[in-house]
Amino acid sequence: MASGLPTGLNCLQKTFPCNRGAARNSDFAIKCGGPQITSTDGIVYQADNETLGPATYFVTDTSRWAVSNVGLFDGSNNPLFKSFVSNQFTNTVNSELFQTARLSASSLRYYGLGLENGFYNITLQFAETTIMDSTTWKSLGRRVFDIYIQGTRVLKDFDIQREAGGVSYRAVQKHFRSEVKENYLEVHLFWAGKGTCCIPSQGTYGPLIQAISATPDFVPTASNKSPSSKKNRAGLIIGLLWVLELFAF
Repeated sequence: MASGLPTGLNCLQKTFPCNRGAARNSDFAIKCGGPQITSTDGIVYQADNETLGPATYFVTDTSRWAVSNVGLFDGSNNPLFKSFVSNQFTNTVNSELFQTARLSASSLRYYGLGLENGFYNITLQFAETTIMDSTTWKSLGRRVFDIYIQGTRVLKDFDIQREAGGVSYRAVQKHFRSEVKENYLEVHLFWAGKGTCCIPSQGTYGPLIQAISATPDFVPTASNKSPSSKKNRAGLIIGLLWVLELFAF
């Protein structure tokens, strides 16, 4: 285990030392940027409403999952890394699931921790809520980013609105299958500098996601029981060496 690191950050090093061999969980679901929500099909999406900054991480009190963010929106004096809208969404029966989102100016990573090894079915859920599908110049923005799972790029130049047929407030689900070999699963959304930056407003670019879930593609034996109570762990990533180690491919 790495020494001299803030509490919780040691769990997010490249080797994930404090979770290896700890197969407590066989699934997880996250309501990115918002409160806990139970979907109509009974999935409990755990809250992800911690305030993140341009170089921060958060590990849940049960160490079931974690999130890290790197990047500062250019030209924004008050950067927000989550959003809320009250609109209703099409292509879903769970509009509430899409009303909050997590954003990043560069690199956004989610980690499932303490997972039983095996293949998992992963669902990522998106909807564009900032770039409108109007007939004005405000519709000319393009949010483009890449998606990696377990370090492998699974989508290049992903554009939520284009995937939704050019429509805003329309839910998009992307499904993947990936193997967990060392008790963790990493989903990485990365802005590679493509798309627009400033339409309809300054800082409109980078990853945006509403929900993540992963379920086993095998018969699980893990109990999904939480370990003894701990405090939520959140902190500022301080020091270039820590950032490089944490966010290295």
